Amino acid sequence: MDFDLSEDQIMMRDSAREFADKRLKDIAEELDAKATMPDELLAETGELGYFGLLAPDQYGGLEVDMLSYALVIEEIARKCAGLAITLSVHNSLTIGAIATYGTDENKEKFLPKLATGEFIGAYSLSEPDSGTDAGSLKTTAIADGDHYILNGTKNWVSTAKWAKVFVVFVLTNPEAGSKGISCLVVEPETEGMSLGVPEKKMGLKCSDTRDISFLDAKVPKANLLGEEHNGFKIALSLLDNGRIGVASQALGIAQEAFNEALSYSKERKQFGRPICDFQAIQFKLADMAMRIDCARLMTYRAAVLKDTDGRYSKEISMAKLYASETANYVANQALQIHGGYGYVKEYPVERYFRDARVTEIYEGTSEAQRIVISRDLLKD
Repeated sequence: MDFDLSEDQIMMRDSAREFADKRLKDIAEELDAKATMPDELLAETGELGYFGLLAPDQYGGLEVDMLSYALVIEEIARKCAGLAITLSVHNSLTIGAIATYGTDENKEKFLPKLATGEFIGAYSLSEPDSGTDAGSLKTTAIADGDHYILNGTKNWVSTAKWAKVFVVFVLTNPEAGSKGISCLVVEPETEGMSLGVPEKKMGLKCSDTRDISFLDAKVPKANLLGEEHNGFKIALSLLDNGRIGVASQALGIAQEAFNEALSYSKERKQFGRPICDFQAIQFKLADMAMRIDCARLMTYRAAVLKDTDGRYSKEISMAKLYASETANYVANQALQIHGGYGYVKEYPVERYFRDARVTEIYEGTSEAQRIVISRDLLKD
């Protein structure tokens, strides 16, 4: 498989790297401390086209290939993992759902504004009692004329504060379990829909996360994505895109944590020598670099395979699993190399350590990825 980047891919990567270095590097700590993202930053990100990375060209998007998308998410995650996951959810899950399963009316209504970032998208599958077991969700959408009446609570909804478009999975046939799930587009002005308070998270603090609740909320049947009761299959198909985004985010966190550790090891002196002169540190750096290289190859392979229009869930799960575990390993080792200084906010590895942790949890836990991988291996 050829991983030589095209001129367009190099341009996408380098532009995202410049944006991350010049715009995000100096404000990332402040965004984390304040647990928010300023509107002007979101607007600037939209002007650069990053909210339309996967939006179809006919609706004003960039419609880049999946490897270009992975490159952009990786570069932005190096400096601000919270913004990276905001872009990932918006592109891979929200735009992905509407572009793939929406009616022409849905696409015309939502995609042009999602492509520019005028609308930001959110994705809502999880519930308080339904995480990895997505088939056990309880939020209902009962048909009533030309509308569905929604009741229930969804949680862990990323970017909910800014979202103007929510892709929500609901039970339209509660007796059928996972075969009774449907997918709807819900707008925040919907009467009966309310947002909860922001979650106080360990990491990714500038990325808004909260519950959303429905109490007799009326949503037009025209907002149905795909066929009724086919929502479970839609959710599974979208998760492949989402996992490439998370793998790329994890890769960016790992790379920057390594960069900080490498630089620090050359500057920090003990016993009259830079600590990088000691074999114990050299071995840590070698292992970190090796794992990052492996994670990058697996993530890029998954992205390229996704563009072949086939189902490569095993390879995508492998990439997400390995990249997320690598991010946690590398961030932990980077903090260790920093010693006590790594435990204080003066050095960014403290933030990378916190940001990395969730990559093994959302878009399918590490345990869930191993289930996907093993099932594929055993199916024949």
